Amino acid sequence: MKNYRRTRTAWIACLGLCLSVPGFTQSQPAVPNSSQANLSQKEAIVMNHAKGTFEVKLSPLTADSDPSLGRMSIDKQIHGDLEATTKGEMMSFMSSVKGSAGYVAMEKVSGTLAGHQGTFVLQHSATMTRGTPEMSITVVPDSGTDQLVGLTGKFTIIIADGKHSYDFEYSLTASH
Repeated sequence: MKNYRRTRTAWIACLGLCLSVPGFTQSQPAVPNSSQANLSQKEAIVMNHAKGTFEVKLSPLTADSDPSLGRMSIDKQIHGDLEATTKGEMMSFMSSVKGSAGYVAMEKVSGTLAGHQGTFVLQHSATMTRGTPEMSITVVPDSGTDQLVGLTGKFTIIIADGKHSYDFEYSLTASH
């Protein structure tokens, strides 16, 4: 029972980090990736913004023998400028210091972005240091398929009044 409580606490810490921090907004500027840096100066990169809401369902996966580690599946329904579903997996760790934790996740997104249909993968990396969160969610380079080939960008989660929304700053260029 003690291990269950500690594992459950690790998952709750992860949830606090990635889903339930009141007023949390990830606000780091997008950084062009190396393929963007190789474009000539004549080819200006136009960054677009997709905005909307999402619902997320996290489900525990098999428990690790170390109760400070947790694994969860991610299922999202995304609405707005990006209409999609996602499937992914998250790993988390909770420190013995209250409010300090971290998680990483990979999430495959399937849907339509500004009229372009396909899939892409989001990579999450987040930490919380004594209650202060820092999060980065980026498109994995060259993970776009179909009409989303060449997609790059940063996905920002916004949590306000218990509701989840997003701002997705992205560029969609033809891949050669």
